[in-house]
Amino acid sequence: MDSRASPFSGLALGERPREVFRHLVEAFLASGEPVGSRTLSQRLPVALSPASIRNVMADLEMMGLLYAPHTSAGRVPTERGLRLFVDGLLEIGELAPDERVAIEARMTGTGRRMDELLIQATQSLAGLSRCAGLMITAKQDSPLKHVEFVAVGPGKALVIMVSEDGQVENRVIDTPMGLPGSALAEASNYLNARLTGRTIDAARAEILAELESERAMLDSLTAKVVAEGLATLSQPGADADDKVLIVRGQSHLLDSVEAQADIERVRTLFEDIERKNDLIRLLELAKDGDGVSIFIGSENRLFSLSGSSIVAAPYANAAGKIVGVIGVLGPTRLNYGRIIPMVDHTAKVIGRLLA
Repeated sequence: MDSRASPFSGLALGERPREVFRHLVEAFLASGEPVGSRTLSQRLPVALSPASIRNVMADLEMMGLLYAPHTSAGRVPTERGLRLFVDGLLEIGELAPDERVAIEARMTGTGRRMDELLIQATQSLAGLSRCAGLMITAKQDSPLKHVEFVAVGPGKALVIMVSEDGQVENRVIDTPMGLPGSALAEASNYLNARLTGRTIDAARAEILAELESERAMLDSLTAKVVAEGLATLSQPGADADDKVLIVRGQSHLLDSVEAQADIERVRTLFEDIERKNDLIRLLELAKDGDGVSIFIGSENRLFSLSGSSIVAAPYANAAGKIVGVIGVLGPTRLNYGRIIPMVDHTAKVIGRLLA
């Protein structure tokens, strides 16, 4: 986004076609309608006849930057044109003070868990942008409420872990053959006494040190069950790659007249959102970017049919490590100049809260 002229270096665009192109894209992003020469003649800062403007538009169309939808006399930018506009000509505005306040107010309420704050951030971004808000974050290591070992077969036991926020996870572990039921009950009681109200990460080192020094007063078989259970609970679940996807405001994608007229495209977009793992992988790409990343239409295979864009930014924890991404999903006709600073500011507020 810094080298604004570089995307046009290979196109040999002069000052006049560049101005025509910029004003056409801005008019299209504002209205969603094809832009004609008469509209541009009223917007351009220099006097150009509609005939001259049509000649420039024809040249831009030959370059693959514009196209004429159906039989309309107007033109709209192609995805390539939008990319060149975003990278080379877009003027990013400042976030309005009331929008800045709204984002921060919804996220800084007292007494909320971090997962609630992240959901609020996504909801706020969806409301302000009138698009869908997206977030990926690492699964929260919540304090535990209860742990129990249940025999499920010879040499096997089920570890049931219930967190304070109501999440339940089950893992199967190997146990010594011939282990009596009383040993599983003793292992359950031992871990509950040390884990209740704490996260596994916070208690793991202390429990292992106690087992190592034999201060746990457990027989060797029960100690093995405790160690195996603790090791298994510390691992991410096999049914997820330790990421949570939050989506809010999907209904905004149906708000515009354009969306109502192109309901098939929106239906395809909803199907894209349902492919959670693909969407997570796409958002993960934003972690490697410097600041805000923008994905336009078929540049990514996930949105090759629905014609949608994502504006996303990573956020970091107190140690400066990137731990998640927040963004906006909408049609390629996004108000990029307004949404980019909105996403950027939200990501920075999350980073401050994590710190």
